[in-house]
Amino acid sequence: MSLAVVGVTGIIVLLLVLFFLGTPVGFAMAIVGFCGFCHVVSVKAGLNMAGSVLWDTFSKYGLTVIPLFIFMGQIAFYSGVNEKLYRAAYKWVGHIRGGIAMATVMACAAFSAICGSNAATAATMTTVALPEMKKYGYDPKLSTGAIACGSTLGVVIPPSVVLIVIGLSTEQSIARLFYGGIGAGVILAALLMFSVYVICRFQPQWGPAGPKSGIVEKLKALTGAFEMICLFLLVMLGLYFGYFTPTEAGAAGSFFAVVISVLQGRLSWKGFLASVSDTLRVSCMVITIIAGAMIFGRFLAVTRIPFDIAQWVVGLPVSDMVIMAIIFAIYIVGGAVMDALALLLITIPIFFPVALELGYDPLWFAVTITVITTLGAVTPPVGATTYVVGGMAGDIPLKDVFKGVSFFLPAYLICVLILMLFPEIVTLLPRLMQ
Repeated sequence: MSLAVVGVTGIIVLLLVLFFLGTPVGFAMAIVGFCGFCHVVSVKAGLNMAGSVLWDTFSKYGLTVIPLFIFMGQIAFYSGVNEKLYRAAYKWVGHIRGGIAMATVMACAAFSAICGSNAATAATMTTVALPEMKKYGYDPKLSTGAIACGSTLGVVIPPSVVLIVIGLSTEQSIARLFYGGIGAGVILAALLMFSVYVICRFQPQWGPAGPKSGIVEKLKALTGAFEMICLFLLVMLGLYFGYFTPTEAGAAGSFFAVVISVLQGRLSWKGFLASVSDTLRVSCMVITIIAGAMIFGRFLAVTRIPFDIAQWVVGLPVSDMVIMAIIFAIYIVGGAVMDALALLLITIPIFFPVALELGYDPLWFAVTITVITTLGAVTPPVGATTYVVGGMAGDIPLKDVFKGVSFFLPAYLICVLILMLFPEIVTLLPRLMQ
């Protein structure tokens, strides 16, 4: 059996079977990678490889950035900062037709900038925004669709755990990835808000206008979100001017998030313990996935599949743009059937060398595939964010939630097209920080 056949069998057969049997993603990748490596090389070499990978992964200082940023987001979540952000956004655009849904997208974007978690943003905004939209007669499909899709901004807008993991996997600067994600996140947020506008043009009864607020009320609402805006600026400007490494930025952000929440009296001891517990749970899950992906990546390397695919794709008699469109289509389909983080960690060893061979900027490629895989968070059959919104909405059928999400899907595709045509949207800020 050739090395290519062994590799394809490991990917398509064994890995997918373990996924469908409910094996945790990190363990599934580790099992297939270890067994495949042992088959191709030897059992002794496989044991040595697994031991060294696990040691290197779990002792790597750079991974401490993951729990630090997750902890910062959990503190923000349990201190109720989401309510302030939503109130501020609502005061500014709530009087426009569909404005409360737009305010929800804006609040999701702002909360994502602190939290970085799809699930936490979806749970938070469903609790805060859905009752308001119900009160003003918004159609459930528009309400839940705006919340679910707005919540995916947490993957793109920094600090994003997914961008951190991509940076570690591809040995890119996490700070540069963060700055690249800002432009893409702003474009995607704007397109989601424009989607609300278009929906309400054709279905005006879906998003009645809310009460208009005066300039004094608007400015007063902004002061409620001032502390968290300062926290975001502390992290990003500290990275930009070189005062912090990414790990130090996470530590500083976590510390000041705790200080701000305690001084405001919004963080209880119970909330603090819940933040620590959730941080440990999510961090362990992410780092286990990374370790499994590293073992799986070693297996792919010895089968030479990534290199063979890269050479084959580069030699195709089509333009580079067509090849990249095919890769993006694979990410769209893959994101619909498996977890986005797992998909990225499995496919990056395959497609990242292809992007480099074609001459694409590695930073641009990393941010763009992050935008694409956010589609998987809202599309069936996985659609984890959509399920969170549907589960918390209670009386709204899940089919209506997915129907509402479908109206926003073109925004993601248009965003990817814009990033392909104007890559400077991603690369400009990172280039300025050099």
